[in-house]
Amino acid sequence: MQPNFTEDAGDAAPAAGLDRRDWIAGLERGLGIIEAFDDAHPRMTASELGQRTGMTRTAARRYLLTLQHVGYVAGDGKLFWLTPRVLRLGQSYLESARLPRVVQPFLQRVAAGTHETAYLSVLDGDDVVYIARNGPNRSMNTGYVLGARAPAQLTAAGTLMLALRSDDEVAQWLQTHALTAFTPHTIVSKERMKLEFARIRAQGWSLSEQQLDLNSRGIAVPLRDRHGALAGALNITMPMGHESSEDAVARVLPVLRETAQAMRNLI
Repeated sequence: MQPNFTEDAGDAAPAAGLDRRDWIAGLERGLGIIEAFDDAHPRMTASELGQRTGMTRTAARRYLLTLQHVGYVAGDGKLFWLTPRVLRLGQSYLESARLPRVVQPFLQRVAAGTHETAYLSVLDGDDVVYIARNGPNRSMNTGYVLGARAPAQLTAAGTLMLALRSDDEVAQWLQTHALTAFTPHTIVSKERMKLEFARIRAQGWSLSEQQLDLNSRGIAVPLRDRHGALAGALNITMPMGHESSEDAVARVLPVLRETAQAMRNLI
């Protein structure tokens, strides 16, 4: 969901919980410009960006020219597009956050014990984001690159973390989210999704098959810190073809659970 700015930077109101004197509207709008680019909109005019962010064409153009000056955007006089410098923003998180560094030896243990690619995932809004990975590249067509994100309800890690929210939060999520089909197997019924969340919460782990990709299976367990708070999900993504669901769970789940337990006192 793209940010919607309907007022000029000097007049817009800060988000709830933030004092106006602590809020920099221009920073929010500049980040909104960057986030407006996606696979469906890789190159846009200032007018198009203004429409996607709720700004006037003039305001959007000023932000674009500023971002172009500092190297995050390039343009040809009409169209604008992001530059690789934007990747520095995500890389700064990966290099500064403690959790991705702490889990690497444990992901290596999971990968060695299962011969699959292991991930650490967290929720960011409606998406699951893969912030650490370790394992073979043989199944990259069914895997995720570092920093990739996907709709949470379409992945084992995402459904697990959604299911472990409070009853009120789960009910609110179901009420406010449309479920879109990506494959013939994608869960699009809210009642069925509610039952899936309840099943995941009861068993304490998640299995997701063919929700986003017909050749993809995921298995995830919660990763909790020393206080019991949910820190993320430890998960594996694998191809569908070479074993049954039952065999895959029997092979992978014990390794994931043991590793998550071993990590608990370190995060």
